[in-house]
Amino acid sequence: MTALRVLVCEDSRVYAAALQRVLEYEGDIAVAAVCTTAEQAIALLPRVDPDLVTMDIELPGMDGLKAVETIMGRRPVPIPHGLATRLRALAADRPATAPLLVKPSGATWKKSDHSRPFARAAAAAGQDPDEVTMYALRHTNIVRQLLAGVPIRVVAVNHDTSIAMLERTYSRHIGDHADALARATLLDTGETAGANVVPIRA
Repeated sequence: MTALRVLVCEDSRVYAAALQRVLEYEGDIAVAAVCTTAEQAIALLPRVDPDLVTMDIELPGMDGLKAVETIMGRRPVPIPHGLATRLRALAADRPATAPLLVKPSGATWKKSDHSRPFARAAAAAGQDPDEVTMYALRHTNIVRQLLAGVPIRVVAVNHDTSIAMLERTYSRHIGDHADALARATLLDTGETAGANVVPIRA
C-alpha cells in the first residue's frame, strides 16, 4: 500500500518531531516535509504535493486558519456547463466580492442551513436522513468518475483528497459496481471462434 504523504506545519521543532514520530509509527504515513511557517508550507505545496497537511493554528506571520483558506482556495472544482451558465447569469449584476449563492430572502447560506433541505430530499427518496447524509453526494461523485474512467489523479484533485486515500477507501468496494466494465474485456470461450482464431490444442 502506498504511504500517505503528509506535510507538517508547526513552529515548534519539538512538537513537529513528536508529531512526525507518531504519524510514521505504523509505517503507512510518511512525513514529506516539515515547515515552521504557513508561508513556507504554501510555497512547498506544488513541489511536495502532499496527500494531507497538518497545520498549527498559531504561527508566526500568517496564521493556520488563513493558510488553510488560502490552500483550499487554490483548488478549482469542475462543474457542468449548464450549471456554469446558470451561475454566470446569477452573478451578472453582482459585485465580484458578493456571495454567489444566497437564499431566496437574500441572506447567505450557513453550513447548518443545508442539512434540512437535504434531509427532506433524502426522506422523499425513501432514504433515512439519519443514515444518508450530504457526504453521500461526494462518495457518489467519486464512484461515478472512477467508473467513467476519469484518471484517479484527476478524481483526487477534484475532491481535494489523495490517490492513496481513494485507494484506501474505495478499492475494496469499486469492484461491486464495475462488473460491466470488466466483463467487456474478458474472453468468452463459449462463443464460436472466428476464422482468424487458432485453437490451442494438440
